[in-house]
Amino acid sequence: MRRAERLYQIALLLSRGELTTARELAQVLEVCERTIYRDIAELVATGAPIDGEAGLGYLMRSNYKIPPLMFSETELQALLIGTGFVRSWADPELGRAAQTAMAKVAAVLPESLRLAAQRRTVLFPDFHLPAGMIEPIGMLRVAIGTRHALSIDYQRADGATSARTVWPLGLFYWGESWTLGAWCELRQDFRTFRLERMQNIRDTGASFPDQSGRRLQDYVAAVSE
Repeated sequence: MRRAERLYQIALLLSRGELTTARELAQVLEVCERTIYRDIAELVATGAPIDGEAGLGYLMRSNYKIPPLMFSETELQALLIGTGFVRSWADPELGRAAQTAMAKVAAVLPESLRLAAQRRTVLFPDFHLPAGMIEPIGMLRVAIGTRHALSIDYQRADGATSARTVWPLGLFYWGESWTLGAWCELRQDFRTFRLERMQNIRDTGASFPDQSGRRLQDYVAAVSE
């Protein structure tokens, strides 16, 4: 990593609002702590408002604006892969947003990177996806954001169907399918629903509470166990 890029990365890491030690910065950037101390001293000398000291950690004051820096080719490839996934595997609205976002990025790329952006080697075909896996994502995203309970008919793997009212908490992509993590009022417990098995999805119009023990992090903890 070039020194200018390393200084920029340090500024970005310190601007997250979290106290960060020189050891943590050295591990992320794969340099020694002495290099980090020297780089921070240089940033401070150029006017960067960094608070902290050796042994305790550093923090960039929130009023500092970090100037933009051009992407590396690897960073550009990461963006292309991310937007390619969204265009193929997310709902149409997110897909269009990914496409326009990448167009805005491409518009300001220098010629060398613009050519690199055209060399796509990681592709996300979507012709094999069942429509039921993709179509509900937009509605579910809205319900998660507004904390609206949903009424659904859910078909289990054995074909049995049940009516549920669920609190949608988060969408999860597993490589082969999307699932909805939710609190199920019928079971009074967390449940995981495959999107292609959800039918007649309806917004109840009722908001569900931000209740301890029934939040997204609680669902993740329960699934992890």
